[in-house]
Amino acid sequence: MKRTMTALVFACLLSGLSLAAARAEEVKAGDLVITQAWTRAPPGGAKTGGGFLTIENKGTAPDKLIGASADSAGKVEVHEMATTDGVMKMRPVEGGLTIEPGKTVKLAPGGFHLMIMELKSPLKQGGKLPVTLQFEKAGKVAVTLDVQGVGAPAPTGDAGGAMKKMDHSGMKM
Repeated sequence: MKRTMTALVFACLLSGLSLAAARAEEVKAGDLVITQAWTRAPPGGAKTGGGFLTIENKGTAPDKLIGASADSAGKVEVHEMATTDGVMKMRPVEGGLTIEPGKTVKLAPGGFHLMIMELKSPLKQGGKLPVTLQFEKAGKVAVTLDVQGVGAPAPTGDAGGAMKKMDHSGMKM
């Protein structure tokens, strides 16, 4: 019993460290600060996945996330998932995702996210996925998504699959 509890405590500590690592990297590009870049290993060798991150605009002018790419994927798009009349729909964000000055935009499960398609090799927990974000003003920005396990919660501790109302104030599409 004591050995089982010790193993459980150790596993929880390691899990917390991996989430802290996902939060640790901060990428600055012009007035933008990008943090909490992560993805999940897709189940059963699926060829698609979601990319999640936080973008803060510390400047006085808006910038816009207009695209993304990854060498290990055939295509990466900025998508929005929303529920309308009880029906969940996912679609590409046309014209880019605006990050207003002084605002923070979270790409998270159940809302805005990077749709990573045509993966050339499987994503595995503990791995890294380099992605290049394309901004209207800040230009190309290299970030690395930390690969969490299948069904992993967001680095903030939010349940990854939970659908919540999201505050999209200050964002234009």
